[in-house]
Amino acid sequence: MPSETIVSNMLPVGGLITSNEQVMPNESVNKVAEKFFGTTELDAIAVVAGEKPVGLITRTKLLFTLFRRFGFELYGRHSIISLADTNPLIVSEQRPLTDVIDMALQRPPQDIYDDVIVTYDNGAYCGLLSVKQLVIQQSNALASSILQKEIASARAQELEKISELKSQFLANVTHELRSPVNAIIGLAELLRMAAEKNSIEQIKERLSFMIMSATNLRTIITNILDLSKIEAGKMTVLYQSVDVTALIIEIADTLRILVGNKPVNVEVSTPIIPLIITTDPIKIRQIVTNLTSNAAKFTDSGKITLMLKLLEERLEISVSDTGIGIKEEHCDKLFVAFGQVEDAKTKQHTGTGLGLTISKNLVELIGGTITVSSKFGEGSTFTVLLPLHNNMAHQGER
Repeated sequence: MPSETIVSNMLPVGGLITSNEQVMPNESVNKVAEKFFGTTELDAIAVVAGEKPVGLITRTKLLFTLFRRFGFELYGRHSIISLADTNPLIVSEQRPLTDVIDMALQRPPQDIYDDVIVTYDNGAYCGLLSVKQLVIQQSNALASSILQKEIASARAQELEKISELKSQFLANVTHELRSPVNAIIGLAELLRMAAEKNSIEQIKERLSFMIMSATNLRTIITNILDLSKIEAGKMTVLYQSVDVTALIIEIADTLRILVGNKPVNVEVSTPIIPLIITTDPIKIRQIVTNLTSNAAKFTDSGKITLMLKLLEERLEISVSDTGIGIKEEHCDKLFVAFGQVEDAKTKQHTGTGLGLTISKNLVELIGGTITVSSKFGEGSTFTVLLPLHNNMAHQGER
């Protein structure tokens, strides 16, 4: 039986036959000894009269007898039945493995590992079972079962954690979607009332708020759809030459608008000359915009700094803020889909928490890396490292 076979405890032993060696009861001891000498893998031979097993001879016991003083002279010419165990363990081919092993281990110590004779339902000889092999196989099966249970348990815990994160995510998304939708509905009603009064100023003002709410709603939906594309492997990358210096300056201007009236300075540190790299400009814009939006959200005073550095064969983009920072135990959640530091019921800042997850995936998609360093209460720095010339650019779209 192959050693890698996994044996089911309920499997009938008829399917586990390891040998069907047999001899007649009147075969000479010398002839049987020659069989054992000629085949080193042979551990036992059944003694069969007609079709019925009547005894068992094992290598160990036979050779122990023959190699004692004058063993061959005393027993060599005798019939093998004279040295055979005439009361071996005989089981039906339908007997379960567990039962057979229990029966084998209940025998006297000197007989425990003797082979077991298996018969058909009519009592005719079927073959031999190696108890040693059965014990080894059962041990392998038990070890495999324990390992599989451990793997299954770990997977169940992982799935439970993912389920909890998804539930939390759905709660967050529901909360975030409800706000702009309610705002749009309310503003639409106010617009209707303003239209009935022919108040152009009120219509303009409320349209502005409605556009802002709709834009917020579109951002949430876009993030959800982007994550779905990334997980499905359907996010495409278009490589071209990009002036990253100009792009960072443009994003900084947008960030100043996003900060609004908060006492937060937006600072930019970039080389004076253009920095041209080969990458996907849309992905770069989305990555940095997500990072700066996050910084604006969690920074109520101080400054946000966008920095661009040219390293050896790589470009470093960092976004630093003096905001609320992140506790060390929460840093692992930042780039995990569905994982947010704040709870949906108690959080004070809007957003689905997908921005950083998407940013990480986009960075890796264009061959870069993203890291974070933070001190709670002092601020955070997100750093993106990108190749100057992406090899994927020569392979077209991805």
